[in-house]
Amino acid sequence: MRKFPDYYKSLETFLDFALPVLEVVSVPEEETKFEEKVRDINDRPILRAAIKAEVDILITGDKDFLESELTVPLILTAAEFLQLKE
Repeated sequence: MRKFPDYYKSLETFLDFALPVLEVVSVPEEETKFEEKVRDINDRPILRAAIKAEVDILITGDKDFLESELTVPLILTAAEFLQLKE
């Protein structure tokens, strides 16, 4: 919190909303054909777990995901996600 002290209240609000509905998903060992679209191989297990969990939206600030042009799951920044809620 030292790095972003002004965001503490926003983080707290997010966690209050998210924690009751979070689900822990193990990362499948088998790769998917979609992984090649994500440049950083270290990010690929995250995509694999998201696909296994059948998430609709993956919220991230990671450019390797954002520039992947994947549509399933839909990949959005936090700001883009918040705009959907308006």
